[in-house]
Amino acid sequence: MRAIPLLLVGLVSFLLPHGGNIVMAQTAAETPSEDPNLWLEDVTGEKALDWVKEQNKESTAQLTESEDFQQLEDKILKILNSNERIPFVVKRGPYYYNFWQDGEHPRGLWRRTTPEEYKKDNPEWDVIIDVDALGKEEGENWVWHGVSMLRPDYRHAIVKLSRGGADADIKREFDMETREFVKDGFYLPEAKSRVSWKDKDTLIVGTDFGEGSLTDSGYPRIVKEWKRGTELSAAKTIFEGEKTDVSVTGIYDETPGFEREFVSRAITFWTSKLWEVVDGELIEIEKPDDAEVNVHREWIFVQPRSTWEVGGKTYEPGALLVGNYDDYMNGKREFTVLFEPTDRKSLAGYSPTKNHLIVNELDNVRNKIYLWTPGEDGKWKSEPLPGVPQFGSISAGAVDEEESDEFFLTVTDYTLPTTLYLGTCGDPKLEKLKSLPAFYDATGMVVEQYEATSKDGTKIPYFQVSHKDLKLDGKNATLLYGYGGFEVPLTPNYSATTGTAWLTEGGVFVVANIRGGGEFGPKWHQAALKENRHKAYEDFIAVAEDLIARKVTSPEHLGVMGGSNGGLLTGNMLVLRPDLWGAVVSQVPLLDMKRFHLLLAGASWMGEYGNPDDPEQWEFMKTFSPYHLVQKDVKYPNTLFTTSTRDDRVHPGHARKMVAQMKKMGHPVLYYENIEGGHAGAADNKQRAFMTALTYEFLKQQLMGK
Repeated sequence: MRAIPLLLVGLVSFLLPHGGNIVMAQTAAETPSEDPNLWLEDVTGEKALDWVKEQNKESTAQLTESEDFQQLEDKILKILNSNERIPFVVKRGPYYYNFWQDGEHPRGLWRRTTPEEYKKDNPEWDVIIDVDALGKEEGENWVWHGVSMLRPDYRHAIVKLSRGGADADIKREFDMETREFVKDGFYLPEAKSRVSWKDKDTLIVGTDFGEGSLTDSGYPRIVKEWKRGTELSAAKTIFEGEKTDVSVTGIYDETPGFEREFVSRAITFWTSKLWEVVDGELIEIEKPDDAEVNVHREWIFVQPRSTWEVGGKTYEPGALLVGNYDDYMNGKREFTVLFEPTDRKSLAGYSPTKNHLIVNELDNVRNKIYLWTPGEDGKWKSEPLPGVPQFGSISAGAVDEEESDEFFLTVTDYTLPTTLYLGTCGDPKLEKLKSLPAFYDATGMVVEQYEATSKDGTKIPYFQVSHKDLKLDGKNATLLYGYGGFEVPLTPNYSATTGTAWLTEGGVFVVANIRGGGEFGPKWHQAALKENRHKAYEDFIAVAEDLIARKVTSPEHLGVMGGSNGGLLTGNMLVLRPDLWGAVVSQVPLLDMKRFHLLLAGASWMGEYGNPDDPEQWEFMKTFSPYHLVQKDVKYPNTLFTTSTRDDRVHPGHARKMVAQMKKMGHPVLYYENIEGGHAGAADNKQRAFMTALTYEFLKQQLMGK
């Protein structure tokens, strides 16, 4: 359980190497106090949508009318709809459940099969809910958001359905026996709600209860206990957080013999408090505010994100500690260290099974898996997880942590199709369940890892995927991808669409593991927070310059792409170093850092970026606010911004306003806004294929001259 999932003043100048010029970045003081593009924040306003449609028309005219585009879109859609994809599953009771989208079912099927049937090449699936049929019947554009089922019989379920892919969704009770939505059952209207079953007649609920019940970030501020047959307004309040919190969540742990109720208060994105609810009384689980806590059976797991001195010992940020839960609640602070970070080693994750713990480490952005087992004396012992391949990116997770020691294991790499295995802790044999076909020809392609040196001397690793006979003549079309935020690591994975659309066309694909991400744990992330955000951008620039210095590419053939926080990254690459790029793609981006905290979920990210209402913090934030840095008399590379009308996480106004501003200044920019799709940018495979083809067609036109 996750405890809720260059400071410079005045004008900033950036010296451009490689024969570039000096760009004077516009400061907030030079930006009109009245934002002339504010009207574009009216998400569904008629005037704003008319503008969107005009931009979409211009972009599609340039990017979609060629035969090459149609062929690429068809290839990508064929991959996305392929029946040879791996139907990943979760186990609930005796069944494996899967959500599946294809050409015949664009909105998808929620279905199940038995473990024995799943092992077959073509298992028979029992369809529980056909989302396309449901949407047609109800006249709604439903997008599947998942389901929460009540153990032990899993008859009672809460189905989550979103209109058009927004984060906010409807929650409706579903009876697995009758296969119908329960008349007069539990129902929550559209909101960013959180629910947890306590028993068949009780839900722990956080939702929009009316005025004042949401945080500034738009998430629940109040948690209540809601009894069947009563009005939501009559639900009993368990806990109230502050309006400035990110969210408050109630969680019920149904583990047989270890049933417990918890309340989590996320103060910021990175700090929280946690309580166990015992007979209606809240008992705080003492911990550093920035530590993550998970409880499993008799164990408590703690991940400090800063140095923690407790019990006469010191634990490093990014460590994983385990102790006895009851002892901990009684004041003891005795831990076994299951993972200890180094400068190049971090915790990628962990997954408890019934009797063991699987720990996944990242060693220089490569996975290593270990199996930890508690002895009868309470001491834990470790060994490498037997049978695990020693290559590629590896993830492992329990099949059913309450019932068995089985685990699913996936192995993948940039050119290695993903394979899914089934294993049992302690047994060296792995059973291969499913594997992707080679959706593109990777013959002769190699994956290499390099390091660039950032401005402050920090070594920044990056992966390069290219043909082994790559000519180092500076003429290779190269796509550099990055994220660099929220402690999210970028690890190798098989992307059939990137392989088909880019690598087989002769392109080079590069992924930069810059600071702000989670490749090397909390310290790597914290090194680029707030006033140090520039370090992530300096890291990314260093990788670009290294690619140019190694003659892999040159600015006219080098493109950059990123989404969400990565869209902020690429937006900054556009305005800070326009000389480095032949093309920029910014997807569902943050761009206006003066108003991000006022739009949708933006307030929840102030722990990452800062508070622009604080004059001192705005002094550093304005140095990475692309919307305020774009200038008229600077030559920018061709740029494509994409977003979604239904993105209620990162407001589409960011991209809209940036494009409007650039167009007023006469800069080369294209824009496409999907009317559906949410923060993922697309609601079904056809939309995903179109958006992906649109992006790669733009990149090929700009970087390959196609």
